[in-house]
Amino acid sequence: MLLAQISDLHVVPKGELAYGKVDTAAMLRDAIEHLKRLPLKVDAVLVTGDLAHNGAPEAYEHLREVLAQLNCPVLVIPGNHDDIGHFRRAFADHAYLPHDGQFIQFVVDDYAVRIVAIDSVVPGRVRGMLCAERLAWLDHTLAERPHTPTLVMMHHAPFATGLQHVDLCGMDGIDGLEFVISRHPQVERLVCGHVHRAIQTRFGGSVASTCPSTAHQVQVDLRPDGQDAFTLEPAGFQLHRWNGRVLFTYTLNVGIFDGPFPFR
Repeated sequence: MLLAQISDLHVVPKGELAYGKVDTAAMLRDAIEHLKRLPLKVDAVLVTGDLAHNGAPEAYEHLREVLAQLNCPVLVIPGNHDDIGHFRRAFADHAYLPHDGQFIQFVVDDYAVRIVAIDSVVPGRVRGMLCAERLAWLDHTLAERPHTPTLVMMHHAPFATGLQHVDLCGMDGIDGLEFVISRHPQVERLVCGHVHRAIQTRFGGSVASTCPSTAHQVQVDLRPDGQDAFTLEPAGFQLHRWNGRVLFTYTLNVGIFDGPFPFR
């Protein structure tokens, strides 16, 4: 089984640029074209939040046009930049999404690895949170299939990244999440967005990872007063491959590069 993860798309209405500089829709098209060139077709694409930069309906219309180029199922969750009402209306045809309730959480059991999505967004706030209600839902959901390898997807990263300005807008409820994950050893990975960088760490006996953005990347400045800034270095996405025993994660840069060249 092969899953792709794209994150932090930040698509804006047609004719606009994110931050007045980034053509996020064009960069997303490049990422999708790269995905379509892969030798193996992916089974599904996971989109871990911040789909629309400003949450405008026109941005979601633009986004849906671009995502229509994908030739596989797409599973989406919102991020802090998304407007929840507009998000729900934009993806009303996605049957796996809940049509009501406070949180956008779901389970997909169609693949060799079970996919569980948990909502870390607090509307109107950049910083995320997993409250007692959401953690109870996750604990109960994971307990339903204790022997099925599982991937948990969410927007906010449940760990300190060392990037000061990113960590200030991280999330609350990390200890509770780590306790829940530690109770369910079938969780192979927690895959997240928000950080615009690929970072991995141990978490609750599993591995938590973040995905690069298909658009701009957060500058790596690990000083205590590190600059709050982004760069236009190559965008990226991730592949998660299940071989029947182990989940492997690969980070790819988006683009067309010279090669491949044989070693012999």
